Amino acid sequence: MRFGILGPLDIRTDDGTPVDSGGPRPRALLTLLLLDAGRTVSTDRLTAGLYGAQPPAGAANALQSQISRLRRRLAPHTEIEATPAGYRITASPEAVDTHRFEHMAGEGRVAFSAGDHTRAAARLREALALWRGPALPDLPEAHAEKARLEELRLAAVQDRIEADLLLGGGPELVAELRALLPAHPLSERLYGQLMRALHAGGRPAEALTVYEEARRTLADELGTDPSPELSALHLELLRGGGAGGPARPRVPVQLTPFVGRGTELARIARGLSDSRLVTLTGPGGVGKTRLAVEAARSRSDAFLVELAPLSDGTRIPYAVLAALGVREGFRTPATDTTDRLLAALEERELLLVLDNCEHLVEEAAQLSALLLGACPGVRVLATSRESLGITGEVLVPVPPLPPEPAVRLFLDRARAVRPDFDHHARVADICRALDGLPLAIELAAARLRTLTPDELADRLDDRFRLLTRGDRSKAPRHRTLRAVVEWSWDLLDDEERDLAAELTVFPGGATLDAVEAVCTAAHPEDLLASLVEKSFLEVSEGRYRMLETIRAFAAERLTGADGPRDAHAAYFLRLAERAEPYLRGGGQLRWLARLTAEHGNLDAALRHLVRTAPADALPLMAHLSWFWRLRGPHDEHARLARALLTAVGDEAPTGLEEEYALCAMNTITGRGDDPAEPDRIARVADVLRALEKPLRLPFTVVLWSLTGGPLLASDQEVRAVQVGDDPWGRAVLDLGLAYQTQFAGRPAESEADFARSLTGFRVTGDRWGMANCLDPLGGFASRRGAYDEALRLIDEGLAYVRELEAPEETADLLRTRGTVLLHRGDVEAAAVHYEQSGALARSAGASDKVAAARRGLGDVARLRGDAAHARVHYENALEACAANWFSIGETVRILIGLGRTAAAEGDADGARDWFAQAHTHAQEAPDALTLADVADALASLAPGPGRAAELLGAAAGLRGESLDADPDVVRTRDDVRARLSAQAYDEAFGRGRSLRSAAVSER
Repeated sequence: MRFGILGPLDIRTDDGTPVDSGGPRPRALLTLLLLDAGRTVSTDRLTAGLYGAQPPAGAANALQSQISRLRRRLAPHTEIEATPAGYRITASPEAVDTHRFEHMAGEGRVAFSAGDHTRAAARLREALALWRGPALPDLPEAHAEKARLEELRLAAVQDRIEADLLLGGGPELVAELRALLPAHPLSERLYGQLMRALHAGGRPAEALTVYEEARRTLADELGTDPSPELSALHLELLRGGGAGGPARPRVPVQLTPFVGRGTELARIARGLSDSRLVTLTGPGGVGKTRLAVEAARSRSDAFLVELAPLSDGTRIPYAVLAALGVREGFRTPATDTTDRLLAALEERELLLVLDNCEHLVEEAAQLSALLLGACPGVRVLATSRESLGITGEVLVPVPPLPPEPAVRLFLDRARAVRPDFDHHARVADICRALDGLPLAIELAAARLRTLTPDELADRLDDRFRLLTRGDRSKAPRHRTLRAVVEWSWDLLDDEERDLAAELTVFPGGATLDAVEAVCTAAHPEDLLASLVEKSFLEVSEGRYRMLETIRAFAAERLTGADGPRDAHAAYFLRLAERAEPYLRGGGQLRWLARLTAEHGNLDAALRHLVRTAPADALPLMAHLSWFWRLRGPHDEHARLARALLTAVGDEAPTGLEEEYALCAMNTITGRGDDPAEPDRIARVADVLRALEKPLRLPFTVVLWSLTGGPLLASDQEVRAVQVGDDPWGRAVLDLGLAYQTQFAGRPAESEADFARSLTGFRVTGDRWGMANCLDPLGGFASRRGAYDEALRLIDEGLAYVRELEAPEETADLLRTRGTVLLHRGDVEAAAVHYEQSGALARSAGASDKVAAARRGLGDVARLRGDAAHARVHYENALEACAANWFSIGETVRILIGLGRTAAAEGDADGARDWFAQAHTHAQEAPDALTLADVADALASLAPGPGRAAELLGAAAGLRGESLDADPDVVRTRDDVRARLSAQAYDEAFGRGRSLRSAAVSER
């Protein structure tokens, strides 16, 4: 059966037949039961809901009669069961619109947090469509529950409107927002959304008047001014800025109008609707890339992956990860890149635009087939000279432009260089001679700055023959584009050619500062402007970029051997050295953005030095190592690090020991598939132990702890010497010490260490360091029952990691916040946090974090009494948990959850089996806390109360404290205390505490 209580009570069988529930009392009774579908509702609550705070005499009998009548009406589809505490309707929560609404609204919020605005808007619309009127009209006294549901409804409406705005909506939202404001006149979010909608609809003046309306209302009703956020939006509109939109475009914004291709755009849209792989095919220069970008531009779920710069097909997964913004986190070991990509895309709905597949067609086809087979929400739009050859592929041939749009394209580009240019009789001849190829047309139009149309048309006679009849032994790309680019190259003067050739050493584009430092032109500004005008370069936000085809052509003309590449490498080595200290301080956001923009150039510089000067490559790799951990997939650089290590040899060069150690660390993936890794780890350990002076790069300590794992539990005095007096290094040292004392079961000492580390990181302004201290400090506060303090600390950490755009660290803190809420008793909010944490972890391909979030959802379901769902969550978590030292503790906690679930179902033997597995794993863990968790679990099934008290004592001894906030531990402790005298409990507890790990066994 299906039940609706978001509006007048509506009951229907599975085939849609309505069912009459009876009069007001049966409707109220059924509504009360449905609010807790699948769970027991106490007789006291049912009685109060039916009769108020002062029920009449005989209310209990009347309740039983009402239950009996309601059973008959619902039979045989749904039952109402009597339990020792009250009554339970057997309908699942999914059968009740309130629960479906909350579930779908939660999914919408999770999708919104993950940046999937299309899915968020769709799920929120589905959720809101369940409302048929005011909530719970058959429960007139349920004011608190009605208010809660209405708040959730308003939040869902606002989230859906926000998603619509971010998807490009605006004018169509104005009427809805104006209708909402009278009912919610103090909602600043609604005022802001209305301002943005009006602005998007071309009504900026009205948007400004809305702000004044908000200001007056807030002043009259509350005596306050608008919030800083609303004031900032007002100021942005006053300045003529935008009204908010997606934070980062996933496909480039085009600088010139798009001409023609209406038929092809329609075919692409149909193809992506009916299939999940569409490939645009055609010769070079025909405009496949521009057409793909135009087709994807209106989609908020599209990501452009440029394959043209790649020469190795194995690097395609890295390119996709980079386009998605996925990077390595600090507490997640490196995983196989393809597996990480699959994990990141497993549950997402998006469009990947794989551009320029032709030179890597086999590898592109293999990866596309893998993604499409494993990720049902992924679609692929590819551009290539040939098809990918995958079953189900829809081909969209891209022909040359027909005469009319070809002329329009030429005229548009011609007027960009000569605003007074008018139609000329030779234009159609020029376009025809160029075979309608858009790239050739654009380059030809750019030449009108120096040539007349007649001169241009006459010159094409010979060049057109080269364009269509090139050497067939050459690559297909060279048969078409080479002639176009070579002809344009001939029109450059010598200085322009020299600069264009030198610019090819910048695969990631270049700033003016970089051009001045690397290229030989004394004053390159005018030359750069000329190359931009002649379509050899594009410029955007101060960066000069060369089309890849042109760059490949110009690179063949680069003279002077490795001179320009040496200058390029030297420049970016200096940049990396300059940036490194800022990445550990208050300027880290600006410098992270700077290095991210130069990522391609930094990698190119490093590859060049690995080939030509390994001793110089070591410092560059060392200075980039912390940046990579903040922003780049680790595997992309592990191969390069191995090549550098091979080039340098088995011994560290004198004076470069630290850099050598960092290079070796960058080769470690931790997957266990490289038998040489243990030897390299041991080599790093020997190098670091031999260092007797402060490290030049104190983050080496952090990377070594991530590489060596539990091997780094000692040598604290050595580490102290190595970090010296560097404030950031001392804060890192305190952070490592804090974890060691926590793992050793000294919580008070550990909390003091974390607090001291936090103070040190505050001095430096490092957001990463502060967040990594605030997370465990929030945990300590929560275990004391200081939930408000815990939430305050965690929320501060969340603000920092969101500034860093760090999804994995955000997932960690959201999970910790969910645990605090769970221990405080706010089960529903905890579930939402775990969902959000899991979604972010999935978006980053961090399986360990996904496992932890699913384990949290298992805890929520189990504490709700829903053993079936708890088991599913735990089993999914166990599957996601990677087999490495990072995940031993998480694996143990999942096994404990499965054991507690079995115990809740009365399967004591099954529970003991799960706890035994947890005990076996815990003995391999690098810390005492994991074994303490096992002891607490074993206590719940101990053969007698005395043994249970011993195990509780052992857990407290190992951990250094009792878990007074954990509901499972508290329940066991209270049960044991009730079965023993106070003296017997204290004696047994003390015995266990003194024995600690020796007391934890299955006896």
